[in-house]
Amino acid sequence: MTRPSVTLQSVTGVDVELRIAGPGSRSYAFVIDWHIRLILALAWFFGALMLFGGLRRLLDDAPDPGSYFFFLVKLAPLAIYFLYHPVLEVAMHGRTPGKRMAGIRIVSRSGDIPGVGALLVRNVFRLVDSLPFVYLVGLASTIFTQHNVRIGDIAAGTLLVHDTSESEKSFEGLRAATNGGGLDPQSADLAQELLDRWDELDGGNRTRIARSLIARIDPAASSESLALRSAEELRAHLVDLLTRGKAA
Repeated sequence: MTRPSVTLQSVTGVDVELRIAGPGSRSYAFVIDWHIRLILALAWFFGALMLFGGLRRLLDDAPDPGSYFFFLVKLAPLAIYFLYHPVLEVAMHGRTPGKRMAGIRIVSRSGDIPGVGALLVRNVFRLVDSLPFVYLVGLASTIFTQHNVRIGDIAAGTLLVHDTSESEKSFEGLRAATNGGGLDPQSADLAQELLDRWDELDGGNRTRIARSLIARIDPAASSESLALRSAEELRAHLVDLLTRGKAA
């Protein structure tokens, strides 16, 4: 049986197919991440506890909630445990250490890097997916839904896909563009793909595509000015769009 997939569309016609990850890959990544966040939380807890005088202090009367003991020994480990996924998925653009080891990542329904809002919504719904215990609702959902998604994915409009070397190259271009020029992910992907294949395309085609793409993604560029630019000037404009703001 052929596994479902999602396609990253490109302006040059060379699309990247991303295979949907199944329940096995998802579970493997989750188990790895669960152990990592548990170890981090426990390491912080016992390290902070030693700093505050050991277990005896923990067994004493409850300290003042406003004290350093409360925040560093009790609250901080809980924050590490429960914020592990949302913080790392945002920082690593749809990945966590467990997902990276399992070779999977989170994408939007169109195959792009998901936004911060979608990733946060996805994690809020972990409360539903974890019901009644050990993620039974989420696991059942990934088994019986067409794209192997849990409730959080349905709410956020996300998918989990296998992360190949080919897709990683495309996502690297998306990250560079999003961090630099402020382009939306789809536009950044198109611009990066055109630059990657610039030398392979016929001179007339690449000039036509470049003018059309720049006019679409750069409101400051007029059709008249683009018509007067050479192929190399158009290429330089695309590079500038992708790298603008990196130094900021």
